[in-house]
Amino acid sequence: MQIGDRIRRLRLQRGLTQEELADRCELSKGFISLMERDLTSPSIATLIDILQSLGTDLKTFFSDSGDEKLVFGEEDIFAKEDPEGMKGFVKWLVPPSQKNRMEPILIELGPGGETDEDDPHEGEEFGYVLSGSIRIVIGDRVERARTDESFYFKPTAPHKLVNNARTPSRVLWVSTPPSF
Repeated sequence: MQIGDRIRRLRLQRGLTQEELADRCELSKGFISLMERDLTSPSIATLIDILQSLGTDLKTFFSDSGDEKLVFGEEDIFAKEDPEGMKGFVKWLVPPSQKNRMEPILIELGPGGETDEDDPHEGEEFGYVLSGSIRIVIGDRVERARTDESFYFKPTAPHKLVNNARTPSRVLWVSTPPSF
């Protein structure tokens, strides 16, 4: 395994120069340069120091993230048909086993349907109306969104979606952190 390129990518993700990383680890810029080009290898103790400076550890650094699934198909999607009051369905588009920081779902609300009211929480909510129209209820505030419109809010009050129209509405909804 060539660790130099992985360290270089981590350093760049953190917005550090080779010199800044070297200073944090009490190493020379030249050593960092050689290591990133796999022309030298750090000792275990030095590697631990470098990884700590980059905000990670040995276990995370050497875990094979290549096994993490990238594309999800119908067999991965979990659907709940006709939850009470929705008159439609909810589809979890990414399996919860991914343990991500956001959760994308597809919601269909039938005429007169609504989502369960969600309590205030940390994070953010984003939605895109694929078809139909909905009302976004956040505390006492009510806003309407139609096909090809989106919404975004911080969930500081109880919130839900309502379909007062005569046709079904479909919404792509993304919540962070996952709360559905």
